[in-house]
Amino acid sequence: MNREFLTDLLTTPSVSGYEETIQKKALAYGREFTGTQLTDPSGNAVSVVNPKAPHKILLCGHIDEIGFVVTHIDDSGRLHLTGAGGVHPRLYVGSPVQVWHEGNLVHGVIATSSDLVKKDKVEASDLLVDLGANSKEEAEKTVSVGDPVCADVPVRELMNDCFTCRALDDRTGAFVVLEAARDAAEKGASIGIYAATTVGEETTGRGAYHAAARLKPDCAIAVDVTWASDAPGTNPGDTGEVKLGGGPVLCLGSAVNKQMNALLKQTAEELEMKVQWEIATGRTGTDGDTVNKADEGVPMALVSIPLRYMHSSVEVGSWKDIEDCIRLLSAFLVKLSEEMDRGFDFCPIKP
Repeated sequence: MNREFLTDLLTTPSVSGYEETIQKKALAYGREFTGTQLTDPSGNAVSVVNPKAPHKILLCGHIDEIGFVVTHIDDSGRLHLTGAGGVHPRLYVGSPVQVWHEGNLVHGVIATSSDLVKKDKVEASDLLVDLGANSKEEAEKTVSVGDPVCADVPVRELMNDCFTCRALDDRTGAFVVLEAARDAAEKGASIGIYAATTVGEETTGRGAYHAAARLKPDCAIAVDVTWASDAPGTNPGDTGEVKLGGGPVLCLGSAVNKQMNALLKQTAEELEMKVQWEIATGRTGTDGDTVNKADEGVPMALVSIPLRYMHSSVEVGSWKDIEDCIRLLSAFLVKLSEEMDRGFDFCPIKP
């Protein structure tokens, strides 16, 4: 497992709608294990193993992150913002941020005040970025309306093989997709593996739809993060008990294909790997929902990585969980290759 590559992804901003820079890194990494790569107008990057195989599986890990976009620069030189994705503006008050202008980093901080701290509900429109500029004209020399803004935090190693940074949602999933495809190729998987780092999940879902509608896979797996129920303020009774370090999380839900889930469970048992379960009676809130409805409908399963403090700049994950997700997905791809050759049927009932 290439921790250095994941660390590089985590330190590369990709606010939803502004993913081009990080996608170039995803393509460069995928080029190490495949000679076939695809892109599309939405901005997806797809690395393909066994492009001539008769059967295809689409792996989706979204590479965009939540953040902000500059909407206005006022006369004092401060930047006004709107949210991109499910940001919680209160968490950013008094925090350092990165503003990216034409590929150049500009440092700033979110202004704080006693009135803002006491406010019952903080909106994105309440946030102002202070660059140190003294006027609108001075600020406009380094930034402009439309620039993306994200939290300015480094990757930090924690105890018990845990680590923290912003945007583990879902750089970790994008990383798992690429690593699993690479490992499955080395282990001889024969199915066509389309490892897609998708765009726009946090805002529009467009990336997953473009990928599924264009590629028309036999099935798909979305790899995303899910709420760890061992974090303060969470309740295992809501959607299931999920612990950091407890292993990959499989989903029981109306959108998830039962046959694929059974094969994932069997694969985990053969690996003697513990898995965790979550319940989603409606939408899963992932690329899987979008893929499921693309074209004529795509059978889908969801493999999730436990995460504490989702949609904050201090998300916490476990290296062990990520490694186990890679192992599970890689072994599943090998097993599915064999099952597809034998006529694997995704239908849960027969006529």
